[in-house]
Amino acid sequence: MKRLLPIVLVALAAISCSTTRRLEEGQIRLADNRIEILNDEKFKGAELAPYTKQKPASWTPGIYVYNWSSGKGTKWDKFVEKLGQAPVVYDSTLVMPSVRSMLNHLDYIGRYNSSIDTSIHIKKRNAIVSYRVNLGEGYVVDSISYLIPDVRMDSVFLADTDKPIISKGDILSQEALEDESERLESLYRDNGYFGFSKNNFFFYADTSRVPGHCDLVVKMENFTRNQEDTSNVRAHRQYNIGDVTITAKEGFKVNRKFLEDLNLLRTGDLYSQKSVKTTYDRFCSISVFNTVNMNMVEADSTTVDCNIFISPSKLQSVKFNFEASYNSNSFFGIAPSITYGHKNIFGSGEIFNIGIKGDFQFKPKNPAKSTEFAVTTSLRFPRFLMLPARLFRNEIPRTDISFTYNYQNRPEYTRNIFSLNYGYNWTANRHLYFQISPFRANVVRLFNISEEFQRSLKDPYMKNAYSNHFDLGGSASLYYTTDPSTRPEHSYFYLRFQNNYAGNLLSLFNPVIRTNKDGEHTIWDIPYSQYVRSELSLVETLRFGADDRLSLAGRFLVGMGFAYGNSKTLPFEQLFYSGGANSLRGWQARSVGPGGAPIDTTFKIFSQSGDMRLEVNLEFRFPLFWKFEGAVFADAGNVWLMKKDKDSLPDDRSVFGKDFLKSTAFSWGPGLRLDFGLLLVRLDLGLKEYDPVTMDWKSPGDWFRNDGFSLHFGIGYPF
Repeated sequence: MKRLLPIVLVALAAISCSTTRRLEEGQIRLADNRIEILNDEKFKGAELAPYTKQKPASWTPGIYVYNWSSGKGTKWDKFVEKLGQAPVVYDSTLVMPSVRSMLNHLDYIGRYNSSIDTSIHIKKRNAIVSYRVNLGEGYVVDSISYLIPDVRMDSVFLADTDKPIISKGDILSQEALEDESERLESLYRDNGYFGFSKNNFFFYADTSRVPGHCDLVVKMENFTRNQEDTSNVRAHRQYNIGDVTITAKEGFKVNRKFLEDLNLLRTGDLYSQKSVKTTYDRFCSISVFNTVNMNMVEADSTTVDCNIFISPSKLQSVKFNFEASYNSNSFFGIAPSITYGHKNIFGSGEIFNIGIKGDFQFKPKNPAKSTEFAVTTSLRFPRFLMLPARLFRNEIPRTDISFTYNYQNRPEYTRNIFSLNYGYNWTANRHLYFQISPFRANVVRLFNISEEFQRSLKDPYMKNAYSNHFDLGGSASLYYTTDPSTRPEHSYFYLRFQNNYAGNLLSLFNPVIRTNKDGEHTIWDIPYSQYVRSELSLVETLRFGADDRLSLAGRFLVGMGFAYGNSKTLPFEQLFYSGGANSLRGWQARSVGPGGAPIDTTFKIFSQSGDMRLEVNLEFRFPLFWKFEGAVFADAGNVWLMKKDKDSLPDDRSVFGKDFLKSTAFSWGPGLRLDFGLLLVRLDLGLKEYDPVTMDWKSPGDWFRNDGFSLHFGIGYPF
């Protein structure tokens, strides 16, 4: 069987090496459409690609998989044909329709009198269709005037501060005219003119005065462009809001005051399309609602009634997540979690979650193991508690309250962590999100500390990190993205910044707070922590290729923490670490750093950390076949110490300095993803390329030796 497998693989490769093997006699495969712009370097041919009537296969490897089929209709044939992608058979009759479609688009954007020449190059039954485009010059707008007969509507136009879509010097285009008419439609609908249409605007262009130039006139009429009978039309009128009715589906139990607070439309107010949309968005932002239907109905000549109907979504859910890793030292890591959620626990859109998570690290036939168990409960209110509601009119602010108990059992110690958090979060706009927690408290207690481990903590840095402490402070975070959708289909960028702080409020009471033998001020005989910690992550994903199916994602991450006042070091849970499924993938979590320091053998399970982190990641993602995606990634970075004790830390490479590049870890590797749309399963093989401990670059022969790789299983992209 072992001898047969290579033969089968070679045979499959041989029969699929041609992209035209499954074509019938006389058929030709469409390999590519090439669009060349001859007279304008700024205009990209990719803008015209969507208007070709026939497009080549989006990813060539899928054709090779498709070619594994014999074409006889067997189960194997059907399987590989579904996994792969059939070659596109070139159809010469679609070339000229493609030309007409592109010319229509060029006319739409104002490049009139453009021309396109075509040629077809065929080699080994593969066709490349070339489109050579000469762009027309278009008409430059010399002047623009607006004719609005109604005095009141003219005053609305004159009071508008938005910049017109069309300006003097622009190229006249149907696209720009449509955008300008839509802008004006929104202007009037936001000022009471219910039912006003962009088609009430007519555009007249005089091109006779100067060749290649035009004078544009925009005129408002009481009838629309497509209206045939204009003899019985009425003047435009402003409307006020009439009755507002909110109806919930029968059996749906929801607080009536909560529904009324979501509504921004008040009887007697001037009709505004913006207020209608904002109200609709507010209802839709509440996850307890599955559907929201909002109808505006003309009640009389000056009044518009609003009817809102809502139905519930599935109120309860159970989510399961699983991550796993394995490295060449035979260490396994398993992290399962399960979460129960209820979207309407008190009847006003309050979201309740309770989750259980485990994190287990072990090595077969080795007593050393690490067990971590956490229970987290959270409650989210769709409003600000203890703050005035008027602070946010359009968006729905939220209040989060959470409690977490974390149990850690390691060979060296047992640790309990109790955490309580109270915070607010809101969306400034669809791209910018804020979260502020004015109150955050952690209590950390250690038990069953082994004598060997206790004796090993001679370094004051480590001794302070592994001690009982009380953490009282707050946090703030900011998230900005250019594309807020769950799965962006085009290039996008996001920024995430987080800042934690603790101890400043308590330090005001130092004169009346007890101190221990080390001079630390204590709460319940536990020293309180005082520090500031910040982390910034910048991620950009560039999409390109056919249908934007290829992507290049990059991340830059930096984090720093400083202890002061009542603390000499950051508490352990605030220290940074690298490695794992979303970081340096050549290493397991917490198995690299600080800097070039070797693994601390005091710990039976990896526990390397530092008070600074710097990391750069790059990942190229591409489709393979069916729902499979491939990836090639590279990760560089590490954690470091910001300062050192001369007596206890002789290794300078654990401290960040001018030679930090020598202590920067580097790994790379391939990845495989299975994309089910809402769920993406990820498998990454991280190979160590540069080890900061040995300061050696690894050769291919070292990758699969002892401590040369790590295998990571995860859910979702790493960044």
